[in-house]
Amino acid sequence: MSINLFRFMSEDLAIDLGTANTLIYAKGKGIVLNEPSVVAVKRGANGNGPVVLAVGKEASRMLGKVPKNIEAVKPMREGVIADFEMTQAMLRHFILRVHRRRKFVRPRMIISVPWDVTPVEKKAVKETADSAGASRVYLIEEPVATAIGAGLPVAEPIGSMIVNVGGGTTEVAVISLAKVVYCKSVRVAGDRMDDAIVQHMRRHRNLLIGPGTAEKVKKTIGSAFPNGEREMFEVKGRDLVTGRPSVIEIDSEEVRTALQEPVGVIIDTIKEAFEQCPPELSADILDHGIVLSGGGSCLKYLDRLIVHEIGISVHIASEPLFTVAVGAGHALDDLDLLEKVAMRI
Repeated sequence: MSINLFRFMSEDLAIDLGTANTLIYAKGKGIVLNEPSVVAVKRGANGNGPVVLAVGKEASRMLGKVPKNIEAVKPMREGVIADFEMTQAMLRHFILRVHRRRKFVRPRMIISVPWDVTPVEKKAVKETADSAGASRVYLIEEPVATAIGAGLPVAEPIGSMIVNVGGGTTEVAVISLAKVVYCKSVRVAGDRMDDAIVQHMRRHRNLLIGPGTAEKVKKTIGSAFPNGEREMFEVKGRDLVTGRPSVIEIDSEEVRTALQEPVGVIIDTIKEAFEQCPPELSADILDHGIVLSGGGSCLKYLDRLIVHEIGISVHIASEPLFTVAVGAGHALDDLDLLEKVAMRI
């Protein structure tokens, strides 16, 4: 009875530990947490360690606005752990929040990782989850989790193509029989799009803006394919000539031009996938189309550009931001499927 009660209290969790956001899926509840992957810390004086001040949304609001003794840290970079200590603190904070501060629960956890994760990186993820209170840790490749979350027949001998555009990386993968047949990961995704807008404003408008402002521009009037409409947006920043605050107007066509380089890399990666993919699986993809997911897939008309350049239908996952976490959660719920898709650690 005590074991059953313990299992009831220890809600199993699926975690999408992303560069931009961390999402947690709980069995029977769906997505229970969606927070920026940011930790605000105060660096200790006289050799003392850092003190965590805020995590998630609260910490994200501090980016670029903190005094010298406080730092807002993004512990995940390009899909992998860049700062072990800060990732550990962030994950522990999120899990305690999900479990309403019950410190003695020890859930099973399944965590998505990039397809090309190294053994050292896998070990770091496992150790982070262990230290955050996991009773058992499973890892799942992000393309496989995406395919499951999108409702694709991953366990069948049918080729499915996933294009997952995240914050730090884009993965283009072909999946069949619950395994990745082909995958290429490029470090060009949402963050690189933001940086492209920052650089464009600096070079062509003499205006210095931050990544947060660039992201707002991208989400508001950014697009990958022209649609004949011209939208305007006011951008606030610092004039590089006078050094004073400045406000200028830009239009959607200018932003689309700024995004051409990173978006072009994603298109080239998809084309390369078809060149490397076995012909039988290519035929399946031609019949069923490409599935687009991830936060970066929300760039307006990215699906239209892929159709225009590749000539194959594109379907955006119903909840592109949540697809990986939901897919990992479904794998954790299905022991037979988990046995097929869980990675060896």
